[in-house]
Amino acid sequence: MLDRKYTDYAVEKTLELLAIDSPSGYTKKAAEWVQKTFAGLGFQAEITKKGGVLIDLGGEDAEDGLFLEAHTDTLGGMVAEIKGNGRLRITALGGMRAENAEAENVRVYKRDGSYVEGTLQLVNASVHVNLKYGDTKRTFDTTEVVLDEDVKTREEAEALGLQVGDIVCFDPRSRVTESGYIKSRFLDDKLSVGILLGLAKYISEEKISLKRRVYVHVTVYEEVGHGGSASVPEGVTEAISVDMGCVGEGLSCTEKDVSICVKDSGGPYSYDVVTKLVEAGKKEGASYKLDVYPGYGSDVEATLRAGFDIRHGLIGAGVYASHGYERSHCDGVENTLKVLKGYLEI
Repeated sequence: MLDRKYTDYAVEKTLELLAIDSPSGYTKKAAEWVQKTFAGLGFQAEITKKGGVLIDLGGEDAEDGLFLEAHTDTLGGMVAEIKGNGRLRITALGGMRAENAEAENVRVYKRDGSYVEGTLQLVNASVHVNLKYGDTKRTFDTTEVVLDEDVKTREEAEALGLQVGDIVCFDPRSRVTESGYIKSRFLDDKLSVGILLGLAKYISEEKISLKRRVYVHVTVYEEVGHGGSASVPEGVTEAISVDMGCVGEGLSCTEKDVSICVKDSGGPYSYDVVTKLVEAGKKEGASYKLDVYPGYGSDVEATLRAGFDIRHGLIGAGVYASHGYERSHCDGVENTLKVLKGYLEI
């Protein structure tokens, strides 16, 4: 029986990680936090050359290794232009959409590590002035970062130390409701990192001896497509991406379930791995759903495309409003932990 404390721990660590800005390309602090937290549970954890974190959870059969992948990089933005009026035009990092980013508070990180605050707004954002407010298509060309500084020219913005290439991070606005819902930007995929930490804590505290060697790879470029393309240890035969489960029309998963993906935009997942995941869910009494994701790609597909000869799968706690202001539930976290526990036969 999996104690609820491991679910609570997973959510606690998720909130801590959500508080660290880490869009693709700006993940060093988040990776250091991940490395330190896994190491604090007693596991060997190293930061890779690419900037991800590779963790060895131990286990006996190193010739039949299991590779669990999650990612700590998120969506975000980058300064593409300092406009003549001192405001910033940005370009997306990953699949950030202007419609979901509009009116959000941001931090614009300078090269020295300090930041300037601002808000992403529609150009000419006052409804009482802009009579075409509702007709304007939201893109990163029709929106701009309005800095919370007294700047009215490009030169004044540059005098603050801002330049093209600075990273723009959006406020996650994380909270957990009394009813157990977890709401935040970037649950994709920091919630899964928290879940894998919960699994690691369970293995550590219960002094579990794993039957097969298990590794965790927390990647840092998933949102731009190549996070899982490296760092697979010798002997790995299977890789499972632990990422968000999709919730939406035409799908059966809810925020309280663990989703087992059978096919996404990259094609079908390993039939054998999916079958074993279903068996694990049944064995542990997990509330799981099987779904097809129409517009999705995972770390483990990047692993396959890099040429690794492995079987692959994808699971995750159900997340609604993906790439927006996302929502999951503590029950979804618990059910994901149950499937992982069953798959590892512990």
